[in-house]
Amino acid sequence: MSALPNVNEHDKPKVEAVVLLSGGLDSATVLAIAKRDGYACHALSIDYGQRHRFELDCAARVSKAIGGVDHKVVRVDLRAFGGSALTADIDVPMHDRVDEIGGAIPITYVPARNLVFLSLAVAYAETLGAMDIFIGVNAVDYSGYPDCRPAFVQAFEAVANVATKAGAEGQRVRINTPIIALSKAEIIRTGSSLGVDYGLTTSCYNPAGDMIACGHCDSCLLRRQGFEQAGVVDPTRYAVTPIGDCR
Repeated sequence: MSALPNVNEHDKPKVEAVVLLSGGLDSATVLAIAKRDGYACHALSIDYGQRHRFELDCAARVSKAIGGVDHKVVRVDLRAFGGSALTADIDVPMHDRVDEIGGAIPITYVPARNLVFLSLAVAYAETLGAMDIFIGVNAVDYSGYPDCRPAFVQAFEAVANVATKAGAEGQRVRINTPIIALSKAEIIRTGSSLGVDYGLTTSCYNPAGDMIACGHCDSCLLRRQGFEQAGVVDPTRYAVTPIGDCR
């Protein structure tokens, strides 16, 4: 992989930003975009009791590889509430093809997760004097989560500008969602053009081991399809190869 281009490094002073970084390919791409655009990126990951907790190790590696200023991990135990296959003893849905996923909000939805994540990011940003927050939500190739929609992001940004000291003093908090309207294939092509090493990332909800994806959860299927459609080699190690062509 080629190194990330620092196209703006000498063109303008660095602007501080908080980038929510899960360790997955979407947030890794967003970190690369923010870095490309001249931001000094403070990566923030949340240890929320997720069953695929090893994604936090991936986030640390991604932050280092892309060049985050630092990487902070905050613990919030959402397992105390449960209600999701990612935070409770509920089976993760398994499929063989993307078209089996369906249109209903799946049990892998974690109640209010992005609401919690963005609130923490805003708090961190205020301590840094940063007005920009980046998050890798996507409203195209995703599992139907309500907190990935543009309406949610717009509403949250409005609340953040009312609820914070910065907002009250006339400094506008901006929630940046650079991949919200991109397909998974477009996200992968964008990241690849910026030198993102997707071999450092994970997307699996039900991993068979460190860096070994199950190959059958919604996230694995969407990831695999994205690489196929992008014409980019998928570096993921799958425990079981999904049946069919994932379409």
